[in-house]
Amino acid sequence: MASAARFDLCLVVDDDEDILTSIRLLLRDLFRELLTLTDPAGAAEIVAARAPDVVLLDANFGRGATDASEGLALLDSLLAADPDLIVVMITAHAGVSVAVEAMKHGATDFVSKPWDNDRLLATVRTAATLRRQRRTMSIGQLRLVPTGGSPLIGDSPAMARVHSLIERAGPTDANVLLLGENGTGKELVARALHDHSRRADRPMQTVDLGAIATELIDSELFGHVKGAFTDARSDRIGRIQAADGGTLFLDEIANLPLHLQPKLLTALELRKVTPVGANRPVPVDIRVIAATNMTPAMLRDDRYFRQDLLFRLNTVEIELPPLRERREDVRALIDHYLDHYARRYDRRAPLLTFEAIQALIAYDWPGNVRALRHAIERAVVLAGDAPLGPEDFPLGTSAPRVAANAIVTPATDYNLDRVERRLVEEALKKHGYNISAAAGELGVSRAALYRRMEKHGI
Repeated sequence: MASAARFDLCLVVDDDEDILTSIRLLLRDLFRELLTLTDPAGAAEIVAARAPDVVLLDANFGRGATDASEGLALLDSLLAADPDLIVVMITAHAGVSVAVEAMKHGATDFVSKPWDNDRLLATVRTAATLRRQRRTMSIGQLRLVPTGGSPLIGDSPAMARVHSLIERAGPTDANVLLLGENGTGKELVARALHDHSRRADRPMQTVDLGAIATELIDSELFGHVKGAFTDARSDRIGRIQAADGGTLFLDEIANLPLHLQPKLLTALELRKVTPVGANRPVPVDIRVIAATNMTPAMLRDDRYFRQDLLFRLNTVEIELPPLRERREDVRALIDHYLDHYARRYDRRAPLLTFEAIQALIAYDWPGNVRALRHAIERAVVLAGDAPLGPEDFPLGTSAPRVAANAIVTPATDYNLDRVERRLVEEALKKHGYNISAAAGELGVSRAALYRRMEKHGI
């Protein structure tokens, strides 16, 4: 089964051998490799050498310890070495105060002993997916080439406006709404805004509302108390409360169900959240950054989104341009990713022919910077001694224009991969790169559409 695992490596640090055995059995099909430690002293070395997808970290190691001081100290040191590391805290003493403290220190989530197997699996899968998304967006890599103080590459007029808005809005507590197609760098901008703010030394909690099952969003955002519903076996803080003092990044905000939008609006207006099943609200101090790929026209339609919530979220609105509208930045991106992947794969950066560069600049890049990055990585991996030409990049041909109510594919091409790619691209274009709408058109789930987009570099 290991060969079918979705993720590479999970490190589990716990002094209880029985706990380690249980976790190995539970997660063995989710990861290709599971490393376990009973002594926390070796954790930093493994994290530095192997960069695991997820670290499951016990909060207490000393006999009788209950204050989580050991686990929090190790958490701090691991995150200091790798700020993008994903750590899930595990503890037998999972009071709300311990969980809040762990997440304020930078933990992504927490689970309590004894745990519910389905909940633990879902928590770890979500955490590993977040790590993959951070790697995909190359947050840490793009910081290596800052432009105008922002971790975004490009000095085109369109990007100059983005940089300017980040510099002006970042230091304030104003809520910000980020608009743009998939792959344009909305999470990068959110992080830049957080890094420019007075909250930069506090955590930025990221919630991908497109990756959470609809029935779990209420609990994930607002938390719940023990007994609030069938599987609520202990108190659980929500992401809003976990972001207290810092920044809450609500990605794919348009996926928030309409019936929960008034609850979020109330929480933002009153600066208080009421966990599911609780009677008393909890005060919070957060700055909200939201993002969506929904078109402005759809976002301003009451059938899709409450306008009073929109007004609360878009004090400042930043629209990220698609790559096809800032072609002058493509060469800088090419050079950056050629250098990065040459270093990652320990080989010399390949040369590109003039024709290849021109083809890359001329291509419309439906998947934007994310797709360009995938294309460069593939080319570096497969490069030989000869300079790379246009044929070394999966550019294909520009997709044909279609009627607004139809998705077509050339009948003469029966290659399944190419047909699938065309269908995905046409569905995304038809719906303005709204993932939910495109997935519905194609008859697949959002997660399945994301997998196909990653497969084809879209």
